[in-house]
Amino acid sequence: MNVPYDVICIGAGPTGLACAIEAKRAGLRALVIDKGVLCNSLYRYPVNMVFFTTPELLEIGDLPFVSAAEKPTRVEALKYYRKCVEHYDLDLQLGETVTRLDGADGNFHVHTKTESGATEQYESGKLIVATGYYDLPNRLGVPGEDLPHVSHYYTEPHPFWRQDVVVIGGKNSAAEAALDLYRSGARVTVVHRRAELGSTIKYWVRPDIENRIKARQITALFETRVVRIEPDCVHVVGPPGLPAANVDPVVERQKGDSSRESHGHQELSPPNKGTLFAGDKDQLRGVNKVLPAVHVFALTGYHPDFDFLRQLGVRLDPQTNKPALDPQTLESNVPGLYLAGVVIGGNHTSEIFIENGRFHGKQIIAALTGAPLALAQPGAAG
Repeated sequence: MNVPYDVICIGAGPTGLACAIEAKRAGLRALVIDKGVLCNSLYRYPVNMVFFTTPELLEIGDLPFVSAAEKPTRVEALKYYRKCVEHYDLDLQLGETVTRLDGADGNFHVHTKTESGATEQYESGKLIVATGYYDLPNRLGVPGEDLPHVSHYYTEPHPFWRQDVVVIGGKNSAAEAALDLYRSGARVTVVHRRAELGSTIKYWVRPDIENRIKARQITALFETRVVRIEPDCVHVVGPPGLPAANVDPVVERQKGDSSRESHGHQELSPPNKGTLFAGDKDQLRGVNKVLPAVHVFALTGYHPDFDFLRQLGVRLDPQTNKPALDPQTLESNVPGLYLAGVVIGGNHTSEIFIENGRFHGKQIIAALTGAPLALAQPGAAG
């Protein structure tokens, strides 16, 4: 049996670390548990990713984040958060999955399993759940999604040089991946079920991806759905076209050219560069298309582990999956169990960022200690 803690934080991302730091600064004994590595979500981001925000908005524990450029990189962020852990000498248990929670407020028992299969148990008076959302992708629900060449996470482009790659999705992650792949010599097709690219694409990425589509250097298929994935291709369906007035001006429709091979399938020819499938996305009329694909990146977003929250006894709104909590203290309907970070937003994962989630620890620890809460105002999220 381990020595009891005052607070256990489940999740070792920036928000969980910020909670543990605030607990330690208040004189509480805190433990952080995570099934992955330190800042596991950031670790799984694309290797060359650049943050949308400036470094000071990612700071925790009043420690300065110094970046070589205006916007920090993934590598710089990982280094910064390692330094935060070292500076505050935080107690971490990484590579341990929480399997069960017993007890009640003031005497929680957290059961875990290590990567080697060993079981552990920790005692704590209070719990903070800051598990993020990046571990659970929004699945397509189509045959072939679990094939080995299909991934919900983009890392780097090098293996896909001179290969046919399909990127599914139309928000920032998909746009950045498509550009990175294109510039590394891949033949890229973007498939998006909406009529246009997402509104949250980074301001310096949007004109780039739009111009690549306009120049037919990247194929873009809008209002198009994936219906099946095979080892060497992706089957999609989209209407034959929209009236010209409804076509996005940055995307030109290429008509009457069926020069690309049918890839060994029935005549369901993939489109040429710059082709746009458009129309009523709810109607599966029109001709099916087959897209050659050595690899498929399904970058369709992610969601918090709602099942885990339910197992802990947290009530979730049936429509939004937002958890029941006190907005002042962030204590859930389970006494002594607090929530921090993106899990608070339910399905609306774009509402909580590192920029504002990093202050949740101050709220929670102030509630636990009875100290006055003096929050710095978070900067505008990107």
